[in-house]
Amino acid sequence: MENLLGFDVLGLIGGLCLFLFGMSLMGDGLERRAGEKLNVLIGRLTDNQLMGFLTGMGVTAIIQSSSATTVMVVGFVNSGVMTLKQSIGVIMGANIGTTITAWILSLNGIGEGASAVLELFKPSTFTPVLALLGIIMYMFLKGSKNKDTGVILLGFATLMFGMDAMSDAVSALRDNEAFTSILTMFSEPILGVIAGAILTAIIQSSSASVGILQALSSTGAVSIGAALPIIMGQNIGTCITAVLSSFGANRNAKRVAVVHLSFNLIGTSVLLAALYVVRALFTIPLLSQSADYVSISVAHTCFNVICTLMLFPCASLLEKLACKVVPDAKVKETETELDERLLATPAIALEQCYHYTEKMAQCAVDSLKESIELIGNYSDSKANLLMEEENRVDHFEDVIGNFLVKLSSHNLDASDNTRIARLLKVIGDLERISDHSINIVKSAEEIRNKDIKFSVSAQGEIKVLGDAVNEILSLTLKAFTENDLTAAAQVEPLEQAIDKLKDEMHLRHIYRLQNGRCSIETGFVLSDLLTNLERVSDHCSNIAGCIIETSHNNMNLHEGIRAFKAEDPMFKERYKSYLSKYTLPEMQRS
Repeated sequence: MENLLGFDVLGLIGGLCLFLFGMSLMGDGLERRAGEKLNVLIGRLTDNQLMGFLTGMGVTAIIQSSSATTVMVVGFVNSGVMTLKQSIGVIMGANIGTTITAWILSLNGIGEGASAVLELFKPSTFTPVLALLGIIMYMFLKGSKNKDTGVILLGFATLMFGMDAMSDAVSALRDNEAFTSILTMFSEPILGVIAGAILTAIIQSSSASVGILQALSSTGAVSIGAALPIIMGQNIGTCITAVLSSFGANRNAKRVAVVHLSFNLIGTSVLLAALYVVRALFTIPLLSQSADYVSISVAHTCFNVICTLMLFPCASLLEKLACKVVPDAKVKETETELDERLLATPAIALEQCYHYTEKMAQCAVDSLKESIELIGNYSDSKANLLMEEENRVDHFEDVIGNFLVKLSSHNLDASDNTRIARLLKVIGDLERISDHSINIVKSAEEIRNKDIKFSVSAQGEIKVLGDAVNEILSLTLKAFTENDLTAAAQVEPLEQAIDKLKDEMHLRHIYRLQNGRCSIETGFVLSDLLTNLERVSDHCSNIAGCIIETSHNNMNLHEGIRAFKAEDPMFKERYKSYLSKYTLPEMQRS
């Protein structure tokens, strides 16, 4: 094969495969290792365009892929988590962040005869050491973070070995006239742009295509004049990933792909026109010089920086252009919840699950509190609204649960798997709280329809229990949405106090039955109310227990609660305080 084509084709293919696999491996490891940092970066998103730019640059530098960042942005916009305006700054930042890969690869350009200090930075010097460290960390050390660091080192080493293999495979082309004539064609800028766009569209990674160009530059046959338009085309080709990802998405998500494409098309058109003008007016020896690893890195960075500086002030115009290309639909589109595109970045996908679980928690808690208000003041319209809210909570459970199951099939670290298990438990308890709100609504409706009258004592007791349940709901909501361990620690002692309240209310009910002051029918309704309210507190205890145990990386809920009661010095004090706060009114015995 080498004799026929003038270079080692199998070596090039093997090197390319190693290169792409190493890049993917390193990116996945970096993403898992920096999961919390990604969450922090995304959490800082505002309508501030500069903040969006910095976010896009930071995320892309971490996960080593502007395509992945853009797909993630499409998913965010499709889910309604991010606006089109916010996405523009992120996309511009991603174009800058992706240039870091080329600079890492430029280490291969350190040549023979370099100083002793520079020799230390040659991949052939440190890559074998990194590979050894990586395999030791991955195979022999415990802990997900150590293993992820090992994967990063192995990915980097594989990427560098692949780069070396590609460079060695094409080294024979250095004096090949046919190869030189082909590259001379790319000195025509438009052909270079097309070639760069097609190559990048095929492999769907501008970082990888820049790496291939750097490997070819090792032959010395690639001039800077030929490399520049190819780099421009590579930035257009990388848009294919976002375009493909936008298929099936809503209109705003499609506009994100349009913004990404138009940003690179406009930037390439302006700089390509400038290149034609400069070449027509001046003779620039630099353009005919051979490109190398560093010069390609410089060109790649300069192109993206210039495009960003040029179009950053025009973000609103890009937004308007995207809205013109993809006009509003006549019928309002529904929001896609937890877009599966987010699964490409598990850390951020999990954070969005938390976002929707918080919505679910707020809905379930509000419904339960409003159902308690219906006990003495029933309203058909409010009851119907609560029925609708219960359906909404059920919908949240289906969407979040299914998404979490899909997410758990990805390669996650131990802490993320623990958080998924926690969320699955939490959404189950929230759904049961919502079910109890409907049970209470039905009891309230029965009280109204049968004109059931509770005694003054029973009414006061129900109010005390209802107030206690309202407080435990508020504490649980705060504990979950704010990850407030102090609030979570107050839930279990209050749940114990509610259990005692329920038991005492049952005894009082039996006393009233024995003395003919309460009917059997009234007793059935009261018993249903007490059971539902007490079980709500049980589910609140489960949720708070999950929060406490997850903070200790332990998901044995019941064991954790038992240990918590035994070890928390404040437990008994809080329990006594709640018993004092929620004391039943004195029962009338005459």
